[in-house]
Amino acid sequence: MQESLEKIKKGIESKLVDQKIIVDKIEFVKENKYKFLKITLDKVGGLDLDAVTSATKIINPLIDEYDLIEEEYILDISSKERG
Repeated sequence: MQESLEKIKKGIESKLVDQKIIVDKIEFVKENKYKFLKITLDKVGGLDLDAVTSATKIINPLIDEYDLIEEEYILDISSKERG
């Protein structure tokens, strides 16, 4: 699974480089009865909702194209929390 996640991460980052968005973290987790592919994005100065929405429109078809995870899951894309 880790190899698949790394392939996904590299593919996503190559498509988001123009927006200067990086993949901070990518993980496949089970919470209760659901499985999630969680992708956390970051950018110098932070990301607003519009940037996350734009990135999601790029990421979603890539995930479908790669088709590296056979299990059913929910795609969860978010920005890194600032503390």
